[in-house]
Amino acid sequence: MNINLGDIDQVPEGQGRCFIVNGEEIAVFRTRSGRLFAVENQCPHRRGPLAEGVIGEGKVLCPLHGHKFDLASGRGNEPLECVAVFKVWQKNGQMLVEK
Repeated sequence: MNINLGDIDQVPEGQGRCFIVNGEEIAVFRTRSGRLFAVENQCPHRRGPLAEGVIGEGKVLCPLHGHKFDLASGRGNEPLECVAVFKVWQKNGQMLVEK
């Protein structure tokens, strides 16, 4: 199912924002180049809000303990640590996520 999250300008370039989709927190990131990524919002380590983390080089840094997660694959920097990844794209200025 595709969910419309609204206008792409809700997520400034180089930042993330949390959206609630069917009761689940999803962090949507927009890189400085304009590319979109979506992952589950909570870090599996201590439930840090990933949408508030710093992004760069295709990764997000958890704001609580510095764990890094690849935005494309969800893989963390610790063994067996990962977050769910969701397909997200832009169409006519709107962000859509597959859930």
